[in-house]
Amino acid sequence: MKNRVLCLFILFFLISCNKNKKEITFQKSDRPIAIVLHGGAGTILKENMSDSLERAYLAKLDEAITLGYQMLVDGKSSLDVVEQVVIILEDSPLFNAGKGAVFTNDGKNELDASIMDGSNQKAGAVAGLTKIKNPISLARLVMDKSEHVMMIGQGAENFAQSHGISFVDATYFYTQQRFEGLKKAQEKEKILLDHDEFSKDDKFGTVGCVALDKNGNIAAATSTGGMTNKRYGRVGDVPIIGAGTYAKNGVCGVSATGWGEYFIRNVVAYDITAQMMYQSKSLTEASKHTIFEKVGKMGGDGGIIAIDKDGLVVMTFNTAGMYRAAIGSDKKKIIDIYK
Repeated sequence: MKNRVLCLFILFFLISCNKNKKEITFQKSDRPIAIVLHGGAGTILKENMSDSLERAYLAKLDEAITLGYQMLVDGKSSLDVVEQVVIILEDSPLFNAGKGAVFTNDGKNELDASIMDGSNQKAGAVAGLTKIKNPISLARLVMDKSEHVMMIGQGAENFAQSHGISFVDATYFYTQQRFEGLKKAQEKEKILLDHDEFSKDDKFGTVGCVALDKNGNIAAATSTGGMTNKRYGRVGDVPIIGAGTYAKNGVCGVSATGWGEYFIRNVVAYDITAQMMYQSKSLTEASKHTIFEKVGKMGGDGGIIAIDKDGLVVMTFNTAGMYRAAIGSDKKKIIDIYK
């Protein structure tokens, strides 16, 4: 009898405690944020770089990565961040995009850009622009305000005009360094038997950014002036979604730079993503395999920047250097140029 009374008392006590128990909720920690950018890859050697020019590159990379990371800290979307960072790089004459774009064979500047939203796989791209100050903003507009993914040339500029995008005179893009680069490329061309061949050093130069925001959304953006001395309406990998730019939430975002023809043929940005999805490779493994085992062995040069869903940053390239900067989920800032 005593045991039964004791058991009933214990049961009553437990039920009472459960009724008076307050529900405890645990505050979720902030999701990781991360950002990475590049300013092109190629034969970038310290012995060929003056101290003042090196400082200028490092300062601009620092400015762009710091602003982009602060935007992420403030809760801005990854899409807004990558657009704004690329605008900073387009406005700088240091890089082959926007203001510092290289010249075509006939002395013009033709600009390409693309952007992709990893949350819904929407994308926008533009190619062959000659009057748009910031091509990345027009690519964003194509994504947001049209049913299309890619627009080119005069049609893209007509679309831009109807939506109030800033136009500039062609002289805006002129820089003495890029014009001299065209002349050097044309001199090299004269001594080649096949005039469709180009020097490797004329193929590089692109800017790009990938970001992961507080909501777990990944976005990627890329912009370029293309190849020095290019002809025949040539378009590289940058405006081709899956080749130069790709983003998918829960997997990764990628922006590429290098010899565009090889990046198109290897569908570089998507190939990295696909290896992660279908072969369960890490971002590091997939990036190295694509750049070294595919692009490199085929004869192509260049690199990629990428971020995975956890904020891991990867910067992989098979050239002598790549202008790059990053702040990953570990909050450490990296700014570098050489291998």
